[in-house]
Amino acid sequence: MTGRVAVVGSANVDLVVDVPRQPGGGETVLGGDLRRSPGGKGANQAVAAALAGGADTTFLGAFGTDDGADFLLASLTKAGVRTDLVSCVDSATGTAFIMVSPDGENSIVVAPGANSRLQLADAQLERIAEADVVLAQLEVPLSAVQAAAHARRSGARMVLNAAPSRPLPDLDLDVLVVNEHEAADLAGTSGTPEELARILQRRAPAVVITLGAAGCVVAEQETVQLPGFRVSPVDTTGAGDTFCGVLAAALAEDRPLREAAERAGAAAALAVTRPGAQSAVPTAAEVAAFATGGNPR
Repeated sequence: MTGRVAVVGSANVDLVVDVPRQPGGGETVLGGDLRRSPGGKGANQAVAAALAGGADTTFLGAFGTDDGADFLLASLTKAGVRTDLVSCVDSATGTAFIMVSPDGENSIVVAPGANSRLQLADAQLERIAEADVVLAQLEVPLSAVQAAAHARRSGARMVLNAAPSRPLPDLDLDVLVVNEHEAADLAGTSGTPEELARILQRRAPAVVITLGAAGCVVAEQETVQLPGFRVSPVDTTGAGDTFCGVLAAALAEDRPLREAAERAGAAAALAVTRPGAQSAVPTAAEVAAFATGGNPR
């Protein structure tokens, strides 16, 4: 069974440079050649849901009137994402500036551009109402996230990846996905991932905290830590987005949250072994083979 996923979120042109190390304040570091690639949390997650998750996926976001829009649309279309309801606004398309160090870690600065002007129209809300899972992030206005949550049909799940960290009002959520730093910010305190997950269940009945190479913590009726897969990272850009997209796709197939998180973890582990964001997203067949092939965890 193929589920239907509606992704409400951002799309950015990623400008990526390899650096020997992350620079400190006021410091200049010489990097490698500049790479231009499609990105943005929303677009990345839509590609992951369609390509790695196998879901019938619609991307609902806003592009500008420049060549960046065509660049991003081409990547989404290639991955099998439906883009017929993308908005076009009088603004520059979103752009992200990314520095990647030799250990695969990255630092990112985003110029939101068109993403900051996303407003959901009636046709977009109708598509959301057809979805089994609605997935959103926080690189677009909160009003769009709230409208998406309100528009979903009875029985559909609202999944929020609360990234990047920002003050968050009460939202009608089913699953909250954050990393450790975002979890502490949102909880307003420090603690173990398990402790933070239980605190965040006041905001959503189910919480997933991603832990990078260490796996993730899943809190629903019970709280468990799922171990990560051991791989040699090349670039962690977009790994969390791959996780979220595949998680949403698996939930849209009505898989249990723990099973969905395991599949998402396998997809994210594969993604970090390749450079880029959308270009690193594996296929559903690759994810299935990797997850069941006895790979070490």
